[in-house]
Amino acid sequence: MGSAAKRRGAAKARRTVAPFKKRAARTRTAARIGRQIAKSKRAKVSIVKQTVKHSASQRPAPLSRAERQKIAAGTLVARPPGAAIRRRCGWAEGGDALYAQYHDEEWGRPSRDDRHLFEMLILEGAQAGLSWITILRKRENYRRAFDGFDPRKMAAYDARRVAKLMRDEGIVRNRLKIEAAVTNARAFLATQKEFGSFARFLWDFVEKRPIVNRPRALSDLPARTEISDAMSKALQKRGFKFVGSTICYAFMQATGLVNDHVEGCFLFPR
Repeated sequence: MGSAAKRRGAAKARRTVAPFKKRAARTRTAARIGRQIAKSKRAKVSIVKQTVKHSASQRPAPLSRAERQKIAAGTLVARPPGAAIRRRCGWAEGGDALYAQYHDEEWGRPSRDDRHLFEMLILEGAQAGLSWITILRKRENYRRAFDGFDPRKMAAYDARRVAKLMRDEGIVRNRLKIEAAVTNARAFLATQKEFGSFARFLWDFVEKRPIVNRPRALSDLPARTEISDAMSKALQKRGFKFVGSTICYAFMQATGLVNDHVEGCFLFPR
């Protein structure tokens, strides 16, 4: 066969085979695209499953029957954030978590621990003229600056230590209040020694049992009472500073000598 005939034969063979090659190429391309689409779908399904699983893990647990009954009765219960709303005394509302925690776990709960009572007395004095939330936000700084409110260590503070405290931006830098804290530490130790404990001295003013007032509204809460007047005079007589009657009543509320949770609050005494 001549060379021309061979070339014509090869060309004819290529024309015959070409359509099959094109179809095979299209098939391979389609298969590759199909695999990519399937992989993308699997990835999307995986993401959706993970999202659903995460959302379920973050979702609050459903209310129990007892909790639903309490809610229906108007008394909402304490649960983790997002699960149920607590109805608190009005002064603790507003969304500040620190204020809410203080209200829920400390305010109005009877305390007979001398160290805690001393701490609260100092903090209430520091609060004079300021908002209580300001002091709460500085509370850890006070604990650090005042050696954990150890009255023996504080009673030994000298002018040099007071000057150092005046430079501490974490506390209220008021010289009279800082010096009063040192004076009160010394008076606290003397009172503690006289009565056996500071708690015994304080709880005698309420005959050893909390006064439960059950106020209907915040407007029913007094700023001072005859008992806070008497406590203020007794503390001043023993050398304490920043212990006016109004401060003493706030101190009594804070440490549970008085229970002033307002009607409607979930801690309202029944």
